[in-house]
Amino acid sequence: MLQYDNSAFYFFALSFLTIYLVPSWISILSRVYVALFAKDEAIGAIKRTTAEQKKVDELKKDSKGLGTLFKSRGFVINLGITLFLSIIFIWLALSVSSDGEVNSFDPYHILEIDPASDMKAIKKAYRSMSLQYHPDKNPGNRVAESKFMMISKAYESLTDEQARENYEKYGNPDGKQSLEVSIGLPDFLLDTDNRNLVLMVYLVIMVGVIPFCVWSYYSDSSKFGEKDVMYDTYSWYHHTLNEHTLIKSLPEILSGSAEFRKRNVPKTAKDKEDIGQLMSLVKTQMQKPKFNHPVCVKGNVLMHAHLLRQSEKVTNPMLVDDLKYMLSVSTSLVDAMISVCQHQDSIQTAQHCIEFGQLVTQAMWVKDSPLLQLPHFTTEEIKHCDTGKGKASNVSEYRQVPEEHKKGMANFSEEQKADVAEYLKMFPDITVETKVYVDDDEDDKVYEGDLCNVAVTITRNNLEKGEKAGLVHAPHFPFPKQEAWWIFLGTKEGKIISIEKVGNPDRVFKHDIKFLAPRQGDYEFDLYVMSNAYVGIDQKQKVKLTTMDNSALPEYKIHPADAELDDEPTLFEEMLNANIEQDSDDDDSDDEEETSAKDAIAPKSGADLKKEQLKKARQQTDDSDSDSEAEEVYADK
Repeated sequence: MLQYDNSAFYFFALSFLTIYLVPSWISILSRVYVALFAKDEAIGAIKRTTAEQKKVDELKKDSKGLGTLFKSRGFVINLGITLFLSIIFIWLALSVSSDGEVNSFDPYHILEIDPASDMKAIKKAYRSMSLQYHPDKNPGNRVAESKFMMISKAYESLTDEQARENYEKYGNPDGKQSLEVSIGLPDFLLDTDNRNLVLMVYLVIMVGVIPFCVWSYYSDSSKFGEKDVMYDTYSWYHHTLNEHTLIKSLPEILSGSAEFRKRNVPKTAKDKEDIGQLMSLVKTQMQKPKFNHPVCVKGNVLMHAHLLRQSEKVTNPMLVDDLKYMLSVSTSLVDAMISVCQHQDSIQTAQHCIEFGQLVTQAMWVKDSPLLQLPHFTTEEIKHCDTGKGKASNVSEYRQVPEEHKKGMANFSEEQKADVAEYLKMFPDITVETKVYVDDDEDDKVYEGDLCNVAVTITRNNLEKGEKAGLVHAPHFPFPKQEAWWIFLGTKEGKIISIEKVGNPDRVFKHDIKFLAPRQGDYEFDLYVMSNAYVGIDQKQKVKLTTMDNSALPEYKIHPADAELDDEPTLFEEMLNANIEQDSDDDDSDDEEETSAKDAIAPKSGADLKKEQLKKARQQTDDSDSDSEAEEVYADK
């Protein structure tokens, strides 16, 4: 009979714990390795100019060292669970080493005697143990009942010749067994003293713990959509974004995202006071707020402090952490704004959202000069660049100015001048080429309904052959960000045909925009190529398209072999027809059986038989008449 087996339970528990412990320890050790031994490039702590030194130091501080791991609540919880389960795993492993053999039928072990014992010792042990575990002396005790049955079976296997032969040959007194199994659970579950405890634990786990875990997982995961952005945030963007939205209103819209609604609630009077002081610094550059909710107000003020490069004046550590968190998710939230604009078919608002993402990355605002992206440049240096010989209004123009005529660096040290030169080398300089064609077409003409392909080829002229684009130079943005480009095509009416973010780091890369050709006529589309991080380098081109009437196309003739293939039934149709025929045959046979059964049950009367005979005679007469008529017609001919 089946019995509860401690050893089998040990193996089952070890296997079950391994499923969690192995990936958990891999994750923990990998994070420990990154915290202790990861290279600076792996965490984005790359210093190309001295302006990035502070950012690099902050990244190392936040990403390196064991202390950084314990700042993550998830890591601490996972580490605690893993250590607890590892202790249980070690205890189970030690138990297996001392009692690791899975239970098998051993009559000598059951009767607690030596294998060399004679018959007298066997009978003595049986009498003693059978009295001890007899069900009459242990009423309601299932453990004693199971033990008594095993004792009886063990005694039989040692005293009965056939049972003993089966045991010696097959290891079981009942003979050869197809499969030997036992229950992989500890035997203390059968102890009557533990019955209430086991039942309570079972109820707590099945009714409490497991439903709570499922509810927690579902409630958390169901809140998030694409790009790990909450559904409430998408709903907020659909409500606040429209074709008339300006860049100045985007900080407030971003602040109302669902990701900040718990974190950005002012918790103390000190928080409200600090926010009021910070508002006095940025209020002149803020658009009049549309929403007076404390979450929107706080987030709007913090975002303007970053955009106006006043974040150093935020002294409250809680506000510093809140601003850092907002910037950490700003990239995905701006991408979500752009996807909402695409859904609303508003190309102008999508442009504003992309430009807002650039400004957030470079810590600039709408009226700031693009030259503010240059390292060590302030409004004072930019004033010198706007007038006289060597005048430049953006970084691309400033790069074209000869070295001797570059302005704004009169008071710079040699190190700062070297930083500017290094920045001008890495600043993107792109060439955009477009081509409109139809795949697998014999000529260059585009007909109505064709699948058009606008091939956009972008070349980074600032890179050497084989060189790849690196991280964006953004000293005021506290996180590493990879260079990417927004490529989108729109109509003159402001409708979006396609919009996509391309993060290819190659020097030359290609992006295809596919759409169906419109009706016959001449069309002009607007192609935009906009950076995700740099200000003042966006490009706009016209894409012209002439579509022809598709009636001018030669008639397409189907090859006879293809036509025959189209006429052949598919495998599904053959199976369906086979089932229908089978069903109809079954119905016919059923009808015949029913008719014969009726005839057998109710025999026809004499009147019915006469009617049938008359009917047959009339049919024969009609058939003979028709045959004679046919003969007459044939004779006339």
